[in-house]
Amino acid sequence: MHRKMLKLTPLFLLLTLAAAQTIPAGTSLTVRIGSEIDSGKATVGQKFDGSLANDLVVRGKTLAKAGAPVKGKVTFVKSSGRLHEPGQLTLRLTSVRVNGKSLTVSSSAYHIEGKSHTKSNVTKIGGGAALGALIGGLTGGGKGAAIGAGVGAGAGTGVAAATGKEEAVIPAESSVTFTTK
Repeated sequence: MHRKMLKLTPLFLLLTLAAAQTIPAGTSLTVRIGSEIDSGKATVGQKFDGSLANDLVVRGKTLAKAGAPVKGKVTFVKSSGRLHEPGQLTLRLTSVRVNGKSLTVSSSAYHIEGKSHTKSNVTKIGGGAALGALIGGLTGGGKGAAIGAGVGAGAGTGVAAATGKEEAVIPAESSVTFTTK
């Protein structure tokens, strides 16, 4: 029995060390993103680097200090349309550096969308229509106002289309929180 105990002890130690090198499901990791990620330029599968914003503490033990490197990838990207549908990005963590070793992790998704187009479009198109109606009304009366409103709305729509992209952007050094699965 004593020999079996001696053989099991190294195995037990290895399992204990391996367990100490895992990050349990439900652990929150706040990460500082290393460089800007933009839905207009990013691609699915694109890798990103970052660092832990806080110490990684599991069961009262610090596994990694703030600043430890992390890696992740873009899992979904949609570029913004010109007049509707803002850009979208989804990120996940793939690894965390713990005690000099890269640990593979599976995390929740972090999803972000660009600003809505609605307010900007209404302002541009409505402003163009109002300005067109004013100019048309001054030069051609009621009929000129109606024509001017249509022309102005068209011009406003053109401006909205030319300037309307609302990409999802995560600036460099932004803090993003993931949860391990």
